[in-house]
Amino acid sequence: MANNDVAVRFNNVSFEYGHDKPILEEASFSLRRGTKMTLMGQNGAGKSTIFKLITGEIKADEGSIFIDERLKIAIAKQVIPRDQLELTVKEFFEKCFDEPTFDGSTASQRKIYNIDPKIDDVLEVVNLKAPHDKIIKSFSGGQQARLLLASALIQNPDLLILDEPTNNLDKAGIAHLTSFLMAYQKTCIVISHDADFLNSFTDGVLYLDIFTKKVEQYLGDYYVVVAEIAARIEKEKMKNAQYEKEIIANKEKANFFANKGGKMRLVARRMREKAEEMEEAKVDVRKEDQAIRAFTIPSQPELSGDLLKISSLTVIINHHPYPKDANVSLKKNQHLLLAGPNGIGKSTLLESLATGKAEGAKISEGVRVGYYRQDFSTLNFDDTVYESLASVMGGSDEHKLRSVASGFLLDKKIMNSKVGTLSEGQKGLVAFARLVLQEPGLLILDEPTNHINFRHLPIIAEALSKYEGAMILVSHVPEFVEQIRIDETLDLEK
Repeated sequence: MANNDVAVRFNNVSFEYGHDKPILEEASFSLRRGTKMTLMGQNGAGKSTIFKLITGEIKADEGSIFIDERLKIAIAKQVIPRDQLELTVKEFFEKCFDEPTFDGSTASQRKIYNIDPKIDDVLEVVNLKAPHDKIIKSFSGGQQARLLLASALIQNPDLLILDEPTNNLDKAGIAHLTSFLMAYQKTCIVISHDADFLNSFTDGVLYLDIFTKKVEQYLGDYYVVVAEIAARIEKEKMKNAQYEKEIIANKEKANFFANKGGKMRLVARRMREKAEEMEEAKVDVRKEDQAIRAFTIPSQPELSGDLLKISSLTVIINHHPYPKDANVSLKKNQHLLLAGPNGIGKSTLLESLATGKAEGAKISEGVRVGYYRQDFSTLNFDDTVYESLASVMGGSDEHKLRSVASGFLLDKKIMNSKVGTLSEGQKGLVAFARLVLQEPGLLILDEPTNHINFRHLPIIAEALSKYEGAMILVSHVPEFVEQIRIDETLDLEK
């Protein structure tokens, strides 16, 4: 492929974090200008690392990366960085034009004159109206998702990189983003777990294999590609099973002939060598096949009566608060779905409940609250995963802690890592493991599907459906909600 057709090419690229965490090993792929590709791979495989290599945020250890020098690259990350949450909308967009300095920090490139109409134009593209002096952290998760996309589009990129762009978006937001990408004429790479969303516009898949550390490239309809990958994995499993059968047979023959002595020992040696060759030929079962173990979130015992009562709440319309009367009470084993479009105040209500600051609501004394936040800000990013899990346990049962962690694919290496170094998906698994260990009486869940590998979602849905405490859930993923027992729905829009 001639370079004038290529937007991005990785040639035998290797990269590792430290000496014990390889991400890529001699990975190669190329991306033509004007194509839209999905980047797939298990949580923690290194998809976001590939994005950082493309943008130049990090450098490859070995191999070469070709980026068309004429391309302007912009990335919409999964979450707004914590150090930007206190910025106003205008300051947030001005920061998009900062450029890196020689020491890796950023310095303002120049004052962007007449930026206000540019902000209005790009906010219209993402279907969001926002005052330019509003603080970023006051926006809902869905509104922040739209701001992230707008921050990339305002740079007028030739290569648009989107990292989980549908997280936190409601149905209308996803439909709007889908229509935009279908009409988008430039090059685009997307990470997402939303299959219907991806199938509507992508030309193929870049598949990052967490075991081989290489990137496989597939072109064509998204569903066809996913089926092709699944068929290949199944074929590898069948091949492994055949090898295993022959390995056992050869070892048994080797043992038989070795006992005969004389020339039969030579035959036995050949049998063992053949078994060893087959062991080497086996393909390791891909770790993408791993899902978390089925789990239960134990509810706090000895609770009775109303655990939560809500008599009034506040909804947000066009960025203005409006108080509303409510009549909600939750007892043990009752599940409430909190519904409404992005920006109406769902996350604000959940946070005020969890922190005990909701003026029109009261949680009964002694009720332990398990709070899953969509931005994982309930986690201390400086803690190791082990410390994070231990901090919510009532007691010091080491075996229980390790067993729960293992069920959520949190192995020894991850347990010793700081929470802040994990992928967003791994942070989500840590948050669920904490809920299991915490044994809450009231479970408050704000978009618990965000960043989570699709293989885990049915298992999580089953655990939530069986939860015997009181639960409030916010989720914009209908397929997920349909799998959970919901006793009552509170629609803030109504």
